[in-house]
Amino acid sequence: MRRLTLALVLTLALLGLFAAPATAAFDLRDLDVTFEAEDGSPELRAGAHPFAMSTTVGVSTEETPEGAVPEGELRDLEIMQIPGLIGSQTAVPRCNDAEFAQIVKGRPACPDETAVGYSAAEVEFKVIPPDQAGNFFHMPVYNLDPPPGAAARLGLIVLNVPVTIDLTLSRSHPYKLRAELNEIPQAILFYRSKVTLWGYPASPAHDSLRGNCLGIVNEPTPEPVSLGDCPVPLGTPEEAFLTLPRSCGEPLQTLFSATSWLGELAVGTAVTHDESGPAEIKDCGGLPFDAEAEARPTSASAASPTGLDFGIEVEDEGLIDPDERAQADVSRVEVSLPEGMTINPAAANGLEACTPAQFKAEGPDWEPDVGCPQASKLGTVEAQSPLLDEALAGELYVAAQNDNPFDSLFALYLVIRSERYGIVVKQAGRVDPDPATGQLRSTFAELPQLPFSELRVRFREGPRAPLTTPVSCGTHTATTTLTPSSGGAAIVDGSSFQITSGPDGGSCPTSPLPFAPGLTGGATDTRAGAYSPFYMRLTRSDAEQEITRFEAVLPPGVLGKIAGVGRCSDAQIAAADAAAGRAELTAPSCPASSRIGSVQAGAGVGPFPTYVDGALYLAGPYAGAPLSVAAVVPAVTGPFDLGTVVVREALQLNPDTGQAEVKAGGSIPRILEGVPLQLRDLRIALDRPGFTLNATSCDPEELKADVFGTSSQASVVDRYQATGCRDLRFRPKLTLKLKGGTKRGQFPAVRSVLRPRAGDANVGRAVVILPPSQQIENAHINNPCTRVQFAAEACPKKSILGKAKAWTPLLDEPLEGKVYFRSNGGERELPDLVADLRGQFRIVLVGFIDTRGRRIRTTFANVPDAPVSKFALNLFGGKRGLLVNNRDLCKGKKKLRTMLRLTGQNGRPYEANPVLKTSCKKGGKGKGGKKGR
Repeated sequence: MRRLTLALVLTLALLGLFAAPATAAFDLRDLDVTFEAEDGSPELRAGAHPFAMSTTVGVSTEETPEGAVPEGELRDLEIMQIPGLIGSQTAVPRCNDAEFAQIVKGRPACPDETAVGYSAAEVEFKVIPPDQAGNFFHMPVYNLDPPPGAAARLGLIVLNVPVTIDLTLSRSHPYKLRAELNEIPQAILFYRSKVTLWGYPASPAHDSLRGNCLGIVNEPTPEPVSLGDCPVPLGTPEEAFLTLPRSCGEPLQTLFSATSWLGELAVGTAVTHDESGPAEIKDCGGLPFDAEAEARPTSASAASPTGLDFGIEVEDEGLIDPDERAQADVSRVEVSLPEGMTINPAAANGLEACTPAQFKAEGPDWEPDVGCPQASKLGTVEAQSPLLDEALAGELYVAAQNDNPFDSLFALYLVIRSERYGIVVKQAGRVDPDPATGQLRSTFAELPQLPFSELRVRFREGPRAPLTTPVSCGTHTATTTLTPSSGGAAIVDGSSFQITSGPDGGSCPTSPLPFAPGLTGGATDTRAGAYSPFYMRLTRSDAEQEITRFEAVLPPGVLGKIAGVGRCSDAQIAAADAAAGRAELTAPSCPASSRIGSVQAGAGVGPFPTYVDGALYLAGPYAGAPLSVAAVVPAVTGPFDLGTVVVREALQLNPDTGQAEVKAGGSIPRILEGVPLQLRDLRIALDRPGFTLNATSCDPEELKADVFGTSSQASVVDRYQATGCRDLRFRPKLTLKLKGGTKRGQFPAVRSVLRPRAGDANVGRAVVILPPSQQIENAHINNPCTRVQFAAEACPKKSILGKAKAWTPLLDEPLEGKVYFRSNGGERELPDLVADLRGQFRIVLVGFIDTRGRRIRTTFANVPDAPVSKFALNLFGGKRGLLVNNRDLCKGKKKLRTMLRLTGQNGRPYEANPVLKTSCKKGGKGKGGKKGR
């Protein structure tokens, strides 16, 4: 990149300077660039050091009575060299400013060893009569100290006027040497010039034309005249100054651009050629190519955040040795990191992206508000070239997703700069993660022909480093493929490194990895019976297996109020799954009415995962469950949008305990767009206002979860306990009525209604003892439903005793179903009374039937901790009736009373003896009915 060689181009500016005002069009003529061997033949071998490079440029002229004069007054001249032509900043000593300013007999006081060639210029002062024009002034060209912003400067004296040509690199690919000659004095008429630069200035073959040995007399020919020999002093670098491109192909163009003092623009080109016409750089097959690459993480701990040190070293003696050809440049670099060394999502926190416009704005001097933002910086770059006297520094930036030269998800921008030399080199690279494994392959292609001896890229390290190390100890190998500019065979170089410990320096991970996830959860407001957000959090360490799915059982009594909540349809869930993350954030696919909570996922290795936020929506039937929960998480973090993750879980109530159960319907993705998520922290909150209800029991309970890793399962629990249960009141009301026959031996139907009060503790246990007047008719219980039949929903018709119905403020519709006589496998003397309630969910209430003295007792020992506004249980009478009167119910003065013994979930008892109402009419007569046998 230090192709000071550019200087040769400046020669054409040659110092000349405009002609007198012209009336014709300003244009360039006689444009030519030649590369010669010492014998004068064309030198176009790739990587060769030409004996001489000559650049010729002239301006158009017009005939006047006084003779030909330039058609325009040249002000600025720029020559853009052929790509790959380079010059060395270190090959030739420099003439300092004081020496160059001291002019003696038409030439500066520069030492002869600082000469790099000579120039022949057809110029004259405007005051000189035209008949004295047409001769060429010959002047040595010296290597000067470059000013700030230039890589090199060449200088010469024309008509006692100092002329300097600044050399630097163009600021876009393919980064050509650029020579600039600016502000040419209007006092000089410039016709044309030929500047010859030497490829090896210290060669004795140039002694006769070096510095003071060049005749500067006014001659009619551009060919120089020697005044003797001026050898370079001992110790002068014997290094090549110019090197031809190291890539072959079509003939190459040198671009000329000139501006007159009137603002006229003239452009032209010259192509590489030999005696027969246009010719390309040749013999690339003869170029050597030798380079080494190394890539290794900055951490030796497994499954840990890491930076990356990547370097390429090149030893190219031919670049300096004038007797050898330079080797091919590195034109393409492809790095494949070992499997398991992947992108670290934790790096996205606070990260920004560099846009194409910002990348384009990068210049030689770093400015905080210009170019790529510092928040997009991933690392540093350092380049050393044998052609420059100091190393160049730079930065590595992350490119904007799908807004980069590759339209890819991931890309990098490399910027190397030097404010001192006015150099900026920018290169984009593509990063392709394997979609299945996350293995990374980075490619930097079409690199410019800018030789370097060392290139080192350092990705930042620390807790938010952009990469992760493999999960296992041992030897891992990164592979780098280096392709030469000559088109020859590539070099494949493997660099191995050792992972020697587990995360945080612990012992090496075992296989399979351990799995002991953590679980915490609970209500933010623990008051019994209160509505409160409920949260659950799953965590794991870097040393453990990844979490792939989970199932959870909420503590008894912790329930969600489904009533009034909308539903996210299957079509809406599918739309969310297909949406870009930012689009889903802006316009969620599921309706707000169906939102019941939030989810936050922390991904990445190291102590600071990056978190993304999502929402929980109530959805319809799924995986055999009546309802489901859809977790919709836009995977947007930092500058990246990896789409939207949708994980759907089946939502069910345990029919026996009434506990809410979340069953895994799908897996949590482990990788998105080639980025292993490394899920570390999953936080779920049911935070819809008035949705989650606390238990009314203050007994210690548990939040339970079954968590699945990549090869293991773990059951984890966290303690849950509501508070303030004694503050809850408990006073439900029960009404009982026998409907139908009242005479002895008749079978009345039973109508019972329990009405708990809103805000009271929920019923935990219920015991109902009927009056002695009622007995069980054994002849009607000869065909109970077995447990197997009940489970298969195939109970015989004769086992059906009646119907039950429960109203709850948590559901839109009541639960209702049949009441069965169900055998209990001999655990009790009589079959159980089972109410099978169905609706949005299914609840099974089991009553144990026995006798207390001469009375029938039914005990519901485990009533779910759920609010019920009304519960009705109706048993058939007549031929299907379970109860039989053992006396005439309408005779006698005492009322039939039932013993009711209730216990709230908070432990409060409630006892009552409600009247068992009958169908008796006033006067003691009741309804008739068939007698039992």
